[in-house]
Amino acid sequence: MRPPPSQHRSPRLRTTREGKWYLGITVGVGLAAINTGNNLLYLLLGMLLLLIIISGVLSDISLRDYQETMQRPFFSLSKKKRLKPIEYLSPDKSVTVHVSANPAYGMATIWDADIMIYLASHLNELRERGDNDLSPTIRVQPGDLLKRICWGVSGRAYERLIAALDRLQATTIKTNIRANSKSRETTFSWIDSYTHLVDERTQRSLGMEITLSKWFFDGVMDKRNVLAISPLYFEITSGLGKWLYRAARKHAGGNGPEGFTIGFETLHQKSGSESSLPSFKNKILELARANNLPDISLEVIGAETPRPKLKMVMRRHLEKPSGKTEDSGSVATESRPQRIQRATPEKAAKVSPPQEFVDPALVRKLLATTSASLRPEQQADASAALDSNASQSQSRRRGGGAQDTLDPEIYQAIRAECPGWDLDVLMRQFDSFLNSNPHELPRNYSKRFYGFMKKHHERNKHTLPGF
Repeated sequence: MRPPPSQHRSPRLRTTREGKWYLGITVGVGLAAINTGNNLLYLLLGMLLLLIIISGVLSDISLRDYQETMQRPFFSLSKKKRLKPIEYLSPDKSVTVHVSANPAYGMATIWDADIMIYLASHLNELRERGDNDLSPTIRVQPGDLLKRICWGVSGRAYERLIAALDRLQATTIKTNIRANSKSRETTFSWIDSYTHLVDERTQRSLGMEITLSKWFFDGVMDKRNVLAISPLYFEITSGLGKWLYRAARKHAGGNGPEGFTIGFETLHQKSGSESSLPSFKNKILELARANNLPDISLEVIGAETPRPKLKMVMRRHLEKPSGKTEDSGSVATESRPQRIQRATPEKAAKVSPPQEFVDPALVRKLLATTSASLRPEQQADASAALDSNASQSQSRRRGGGAQDTLDPEIYQAIRAECPGWDLDVLMRQFDSFLNSNPHELPRNYSKRFYGFMKKHHERNKHTLPGF
């Protein structure tokens, strides 16, 4: 009898020793607030509970990818139906990969691989929890899967999921990866089958059961074969960009500041792209100029030579920039990869997430409710500090251009993460928004503008050349 399918259920939160102390303090503050009626204690209790909620929301499934499929051509890079087989032979002639498509469905695409990443991540999560009786058959809720891979939850997204599962089941792969003395090659499909589960009485959907191929399942079960990837991977829209991120994560992940350098011809062969080599080079150059892949920094070595190379480095290994800043709003400065200045890990750590608005009226009200516990001179000092903070916030948002107004670290982070925008123009739009809400003042203008720019870039980057 085969083991039961691996259920996709919500992660079970485990309380650490520090977590137990935190919960104890939270309960103590709650009891004190109830017994004393002190508004400050109620405020503190609310903050403690909010942190608990946030920690639960953010503790989502950690993404893992199967590294043996990350650097070689296993998927079509185009959304168009591909029937032409992929034939790959490594430069040292030790690894072979043959991928053939079913005429009715076409070859599985790099977007279909999102599903395999989700399933690999789910299996890895169950193994990390200590579940030893794992099965290649995994039960999932389609809505949870679609939301996690950023496909949406509409009827069209569900149809897209079914089409992707058909391609994953119909695509045939033959490879000698993980061959042993008993077999030279293994032939398989990504999934052996998938089944819709329906309640016989109510006819309501109970989710899906997806059975992985033995080759893929055995590979994922070896924790040495999985690599952590960024959740932002699912937001990469280009097929070549998705493949390049996976290849770069595999090659450059453990190489430190030196990264990994590879020739365009070899890269073209490893991708399995149907594009010609010149067209492939142009697409890679565009990705390098944009340099917006999550976690990965791209640099073209010898761009003007007949044989350029692509250098891939994890951003956390980048050195400190020289301190020179780019001209505000200049797109041309982003056109040459060697001129792009990126925020260093040290500086990135200093740039905390943008904080919410603070309503001075609310703070004054809170101050008034607790004034009985303060001496007159303490009340005066608190009121003066509040007035000073408000005036400073107002003055910071009304002077000079972006480079002169923003903190240098945040300015550099915005230029690195949101390239191509005229920051002075967008800052005026941001100020107009703030001026229309005078009762709300940002606690830190630079950090709030940083959050505004990240959202603006994510929503509108498709309008920029090269994106």
